[in-house]
Amino acid sequence: MQDPMGIPFYAPVFQVLLVLTFALHILFVNFALGTLSVSIYGYIRGEANWLRLASSLAKATTTNISLAMLFGVAPLLFVQVLYDPFWYTSNLLSAVWVIGFVFIMMIAYGLTYVFYLKGGPKKGIPVVFGIVALVLFIIAGVIMHALGYQLLQPEKWLEWYVRQGKVDTSGSVLHAFQLPRFLHFLVPSFAMTGLFLMLYAWYFRHRSDFTEDYLIWVGKLGAKMAFLFTTIQVIVGFWWLLSLPSTLAFTTNPVFLVALFFGVTFLFFLYYIQGDPIRYAVSSIPMALLTIGTMAYARETLRTKYLASFGYTIFRYKTNLDWGSTVLFFLTFVVGLVVVGYFLATVYKAGKSRETYEATAFMNRWGKLSIALLLVWLAVVVTFGLVITLRS
Repeated sequence: MQDPMGIPFYAPVFQVLLVLTFALHILFVNFALGTLSVSIYGYIRGEANWLRLASSLAKATTTNISLAMLFGVAPLLFVQVLYDPFWYTSNLLSAVWVIGFVFIMMIAYGLTYVFYLKGGPKKGIPVVFGIVALVLFIIAGVIMHALGYQLLQPEKWLEWYVRQGKVDTSGSVLHAFQLPRFLHFLVPSFAMTGLFLMLYAWYFRHRSDFTEDYLIWVGKLGAKMAFLFTTIQVIVGFWWLLSLPSTLAFTTNPVFLVALFFGVTFLFFLYYIQGDPIRYAVSSIPMALLTIGTMAYARETLRTKYLASFGYTIFRYKTNLDWGSTVLFFLTFVVGLVVVGYFLATVYKAGKSRETYEATAFMNRWGKLSIALLLVWLAVVVTFGLVITLRS
């Protein structure tokens, strides 16, 4: 059931990229859901500190959603490359929801901007827009969870497709849902947002328009959130672990044990920094990335174990090396890093001061390089397309 043409490069490389890009994607998904939730809560509380924080987080949510979608494209494509028969079957079984996912995300994203632009104590508080957006984002998460979980259960495909003796081609049903697995992706939203608040307090500590008391309040709030919800996440993680089929023997898998080690270490680290969270805000990020990265690797290992029971392994996928597309892919990846890096660096520098940001000579060169690389990349892609079209 694999593509007879094979894949254009070695499967393990795609798998590593899948894990890395998924880790980045889920990080910004967590940021987006968490910042939106805390912003809604802040507007409802209505106190001065909460209102100020809510306004900032409403704006941050729009950026976090954009980055979540940006980093979400790559892992989706890698899943399609490595697990195509499973992914496409799962999509066809719930095709209405797959198509609906796009529109749900569009509506939710639009409502988030309404919430951000119209929110605030002086403009009224259209919290309802934020709440509806949050609910829609969670529904979108349920859809992706179901598609990913259906992928793992080929033994049930036939009974889902043929129900009560009749073939169901409607694609209108989500057939699989596992609460602990879903919560394992949802709960970290509030833990990661706690880190986001710690970074917020650290970032604005030199701004004259931010009082020390306010930033200390934000930092401590973030540290408490990070510790509390990481603790809950550990509990949910064990709940999910116990729900796995015993035949997978995942509790003794070395990859899981490494992920568990980093998770528990991160929990103790968060407990340790409660007294001075702003001081440890930056150092918390590599700890979080290590934890998320190993968890993503453990998740991928679990998927390979699920599918191995059906005789499927990506390591036997036919490889038909295509150096042209592979080189173009990696060059595109590098160009993307340069351009996105410039954007993030500019935003980072501009926000550290109330004054109008004046770019340094280095930043100007970086900006010009980014524009040049985009133009060259566009010319190369168009040229490749024309050459291939004319040859065919």
